[in-house]
Amino acid sequence: MRCLVTGVAGFVGSTLAERLVALGHDVFGVDCFTDYYPRKNKEANLAKLRSGPRFGFEELDLAVADLGPVVKGMDAIFHQAAQAGVRASWGKTFETYTSCNVLATQRLLEAAKSAGTIERFVYASSSSVYGDTTDLPMRETSRPRPFSPYGVTKLAAEHLAELYRENFGVPTVSLRYFTVYGPRQRPDMGFHRFIARLLRGEPLPVYGDGEQTRDFTFIDDIVEANLLSLNEGAAGVYNIGGGSRVTLNDVLATLGELTGKEVALDRQGKQPGDVRHTAADTSRARSELGYQPVVSLRDGLARQVEWMRANPEAWG
Repeated sequence: MRCLVTGVAGFVGSTLAERLVALGHDVFGVDCFTDYYPRKNKEANLAKLRSGPRFGFEELDLAVADLGPVVKGMDAIFHQAAQAGVRASWGKTFETYTSCNVLATQRLLEAAKSAGTIERFVYASSSSVYGDTTDLPMRETSRPRPFSPYGVTKLAAEHLAELYRENFGVPTVSLRYFTVYGPRQRPDMGFHRFIARLLRGEPLPVYGDGEQTRDFTFIDDIVEANLLSLNEGAAGVYNIGGGSRVTLNDVLATLGELTGKEVALDRQGKQPGDVRHTAADTSRARSELGYQPVVSLRDGLARQVEWMRANPEAWG
């Protein structure tokens, strides 16, 4: 199978591309190297892929490039590219989010429709579409009410995927990721920042009281969900969670144990756009895709700590 992976230099994109190549697929990756975090981190993510014959790459911006030649001959598209970050999506930077998350997705869907050969278009959505709800666990049928501009753009792109599936037959699947972590996690994300600071002996910035909860999902389980989306009959929207909903305070205690470091906290105020709780109902993904997370939170955190110890240049 020939697979296009957008955002291939990122955390999820590069890990997914490596897995596809290992399974014998040919992968063509694209990335525009936005400056949200250092390019050197993304280049490092691509190093293993670039060394193999089954991987091709082009640097381009999905919002402006001619996507016809990019999509031509592809069997599957894994659309991982996006401008990430809840807290950075306010104010003047919102224009970047609309371009990278909404316009780029619409243009890629249009190219997929025109190609007529795509067997599956997998869109990386987000639990941010649900917003700050008390209706837990979050279900695909729950009313989406984004609590940040980032969440608004992810939901808009998800709606576009549904529109192209229902109107033009583009075989789209949208996976709502719940807080992805693991080796190569973006340097702005919580676990990465916490581990790096612990290893350096620095206090950890914590927003709010630490009793907020998240449904944390290890990267390997996210990759597996993408692969399962290729199964016959997969269509529409699925929650992809890890089944590891715990408080931030519990995570910090575990990281202290795994690193052998004292956890010193720098308490800060709640940030705009941050939600109190997330929890995924994954019953639809389990019944229709066969999805079942297998990596426990403690094991996943241990693997991320090990990776960061071995890659201090990625700490930021």
